[in-house]
Amino acid sequence: MKFINVFTLILVIVGGLNWGLVGLFSFDLVSAIFGAGSGLARIVYILVGLSAACQIIPLFSAMGSDEFAAGQNR
Repeated sequence: MKFINVFTLILVIVGGLNWGLVGLFSFDLVSAIFGAGSGLARIVYILVGLSAACQIIPLFSAMGSDEFAAGQNR
């Protein structure tokens, strides 16, 4: 399970960086690499979206443990 968690986290980071490029420079790196509207670009977008959904599980696990509470400064 750890491999999937790391893999999905990397894809979420890549997706976030891509959205940052879109917002700042109107440059879509995924479309530039794989072609706008291509099947490969769509697969990358789907994988990033699924990865974000998968990262919800570790988030809620961390919120229910001491790991999340340790990061809060109250």
